[in-house]
Amino acid sequence: MQEDAKTIVITGAGSGIGRACARSLLGAGHRVVLAGRHADSLAETAQGSTDALVVPTDVTDSDSVDALFAQAVDRFGRVDALFNNAGVFGPRASITEIDDEQWHTVWRTNVDGAVFCARAAARTMIAQSPRGGRIINNGSLAAHRPRPDSLAYAVTKHAISGLTASMLLDLRDVDIDVTQIDIGNAATEMTAGFAEASIDVAHVAEMITHIVGLPVDVSVPTITVMARGMKYVGRG
Repeated sequence: MQEDAKTIVITGAGSGIGRACARSLLGAGHRVVLAGRHADSLAETAQGSTDALVVPTDVTDSDSVDALFAQAVDRFGRVDALFNNAGVFGPRASITEIDDEQWHTVWRTNVDGAVFCARAAARTMIAQSPRGGRIINNGSLAAHRPRPDSLAYAVTKHAISGLTASMLLDLRDVDIDVTQIDIGNAATEMTAGFAEASIDVAHVAEMITHIVGLPVDVSVPTITVMARGMKYVGRG
């Protein structure tokens, strides 16, 4: 293990962006705690690496999230970064079409899950010595310009912007940096049905790996990565 290796918790690590980022970070010599709903998918992400810890986790359950960070500290001694990545698109529905169950399902995963994970990460980072770390929230272009008929996803991603802004203010004096990364159509199973241009998910993974490697006195409040051909400005 390299001297500057860090311990990173990644939620939603069983597929897509989370899997790509986990493998990139492992390849860079870091220790990675893989959180997600399905142990078999997390194990596939880990590929047998001794620097990976698989922790099946329900991010909508605060007790499960607290147990995730406790296991991370028990195994690796500290947590240097969280990639707060778990999320769902939810239904294709406008305000007149969405029902209660659909709304609450998306909110619980995208907002409750992000808040519970950020809270546990911040508490862990404040308590450890040396204190501090980095929290990266997975936002979206939808936090700025939603797609049509994407009410639940758009609202929850706007909430992530509020979460990031509040954390930037509240945690800057305890040596915790906060970033929101807004990703536009990285090519994964989740975006396979999109007609818009996309980018290789490896570019997102490289960016996350770079940000994680920065010293804690370097702040990256927001960053956007997307395909040049996406209809972002003025879409709708």
